Amino acid sequence: VPSVKPGYLRPLVPEQAPEKPEPWTAVMDDIERVVMSGVTHWHSPRFHAYFPTGNSYPAIVADMLSGAIACIGFTWIASPACTELEVVMLDWLGQMLGLPEEFLARSGGEAGGVIQGTASEATLVALLGAKARKMQRVKEQHPEWTEVEILSKLVGYCNKQAHSSVERAGLLGGVKLRSLKPDNKRRLRGDTLKEAIEEDIREGLIPFYVVATLGTTSSCAFDVLEEIGDVCNQNDIWLHIDAAYAGSAFICPEFRYLMKGVEKADSFNFNPHKWLLVNFDCSAMWLKQPRWIVDAFNVDPLYLKHDQQGSAPDYRHWQIPLGRRFRSLKLWFVLRLYGVENLQKHIRKHIALAHLFERLCLKDERFELFEEVTMGLVCFRLKGNNDINEALLRRINGRGRIHLVPSKVEDVYFLRLAICSRFSEEN
Repeated sequence: VPSVKPGYLRPLVPEQAPEKPEPWTAVMDDIERVVMSGVTHWHSPRFHAYFPTGNSYPAIVADMLSGAIACIGFTWIASPACTELEVVMLDWLGQMLGLPEEFLARSGGEAGGVIQGTASEATLVALLGAKARKMQRVKEQHPEWTEVEILSKLVGYCNKQAHSSVERAGLLGGVKLRSLKPDNKRRLRGDTLKEAIEEDIREGLIPFYVVATLGTTSSCAFDVLEEIGDVCNQNDIWLHIDAAYAGSAFICPEFRYLMKGVEKADSFNFNPHKWLLVNFDCSAMWLKQPRWIVDAFNVDPLYLKHDQQGSAPDYRHWQIPLGRRFRSLKLWFVLRLYGVENLQKHIRKHIALAHLFERLCLKDERFELFEEVTMGLVCFRLKGNNDINEALLRRINGRGRIHLVPSKVEDVYFLRLAICSRFSEEN
């Protein structure tokens, strides 16, 4: 972590852009002086905060190539390769995870995958699709209700431990979102969801959307997907799965038990740019029925129409922005130059290192674990009150050598150690 203070950079650069071009060497010299002095090194083996951010030489080369080709792939005709490689790469990736066929484009139906910028975008896109679907179905049952009336009654649900972006999606989508109390293992259960839905229906509300989190940010807990899926299917509610971090581990068959019930979902998302050696941004999302999203977003001016409409996806309808980069190149390069086998080794190594740190904690009677270790995250604390744990974190981060971030669940403060760097090794 750099030792700079806010505002450090302004005095290091001129007040205005130069009138005349500067030599390349001057610019490169300033990278070290101006930029690197203020960089937090996410890829250092001593960086253990947040979750990993993916990086690898194949991904960097593919990103450079994407920049060099410089197409904006909002429609098929805008750059056919940009669309078609994405369709195929999301099928490759879906098969690697063991996703059911009904999520994949190769199944021959309308389903398929799309690369979003972030998991936050995917959550919002799914919410807007769910909203469009529910609005249409309610209108069919109650043609006398106005859109404003229906909108005011819509309600969605998530685990209280779900990422803050889920709450934000509710705000941006203009709907109510309820955070439900998890069980003592921080998991959202079917019974809790069922009770909340029944209570809201009695109040005259219309449940329409549920986010199940596989690998929460605070402590990497997994909602009980199978139970939640049954409740959603019984009540005609859109189920979106947010597996932003942990989803990468499902390329290893031994971790797929954590996604049992995935076939009951309408949409599924995870971030290869976290843990699959693909650099940011590359968030993979699959939709069983993308038509709800396409219909929700469809604005079709003449200048964006083309002769091949309908025979290939126009990805502008599957996302919030219009423009999009050639991001599938990163997936193609990483999957080919590593192979599934080496990507599995990478995931397994990180999880093994987390279990090593878990054992070190358990050997020391001063420490306790806050959460069971399933992925590359260890949640640990000193036995005792929150204050001594806050002091410990201040001492660790104060040295600037190791970087950790804390979290707090039910007023218990703990430290999170995530295995982030591909350069991390056993000592």
